[in-house]
Amino acid sequence: MLADLELDRLADMPTIAIVDGVKIQLFYNDHGPAHFHAIIGGEEVLIAIRSLEVLRGTLPPGKLRHVTDWARAHQAELALNWIRVQDNEAPESI
Repeated sequence: MLADLELDRLADMPTIAIVDGVKIQLFYNDHGPAHFHAIIGGEEVLIAIRSLEVLRGTLPPGKLRHVTDWARAHQAELALNWIRVQDNEAPESI
């Protein structure tokens, strides 16, 4: 049963990019503030799109730096994808 719940969670979380091995994902109809999930192995961090502040979780420092550098370069695309998934539309790959 737990495996089924995890599969449902991942199905609702499309991967829009992979940065240095870290999956960048968005939930459909997720809570605010606008953010994305960065996942590698068993580690996950939520990062606010506007401020690039870590909202929750941890990643290895080097991975986090690569993800935040990438996000800074793609903030506009991340913001548009956030709007898409909140409207139940498929996000675009970045």
